[in-house]
Amino acid sequence: MLYIFDMGGVVTTTANLKNKLCEVLNTDEETLKEYGLNTDLTLDRSTLFSMCSNGEIDTKEFWEIFSKRSGIPVKTDWFHWLFHPVLNEKTVKIIKALKEAGNRVICGTNTISAHYHNHLERGDYSYFDQTYTSCFMGVSKPDPEFWKLIMTAENVQPKDCVFIDDKKMNCDAAAALGIHAIHFSTADALAQLLGIVVD
Repeated sequence: MLYIFDMGGVVTTTANLKNKLCEVLNTDEETLKEYGLNTDLTLDRSTLFSMCSNGEIDTKEFWEIFSKRSGIPVKTDWFHWLFHPVLNEKTVKIIKALKEAGNRVICGTNTISAHYHNHLERGDYSYFDQTYTSCFMGVSKPDPEFWKLIMTAENVQPKDCVFIDDKKMNCDAAAALGIHAIHFSTADALAQLLGIVVD
């Protein structure tokens, strides 16, 4: 069986940077959103942040465009320096248990280049057999192409996949393809559902 884990909100805590960004840029959330920093990813590809998530621009380009549009000079990649998620140790135990049972376990995540490098530096992807990130795939969840690309690369059918994500819209999109989707709430609940003992 192929298990596909989301990263933020499942393997690590979701690091919401909006408040910190407002502080360091001396602005408010509405201004950030107005000039392209809307982190609520949907199928709308028009925002700067969506373009980052889809790999159309990197975070350096994001800040250059944001600075020109907003008039707020940004010379450092705050996405990188402010990003400090916390590892969910119980989820990691579940991943290890699934792998020990002979399953292939991968990460399928929406992310931007700066956050990808953060996770890489921290070793967060090291628990997986493979990592699929939207910024290198060119497509973000909940676009069905996200899972189709993974299934093609992994040479599996939807019935042979289990997808775990903390966002219901992503689970619904995966389920529509015939993938068994689990809406993540806690590691304990996931372990119980999968019949895995974690202490």
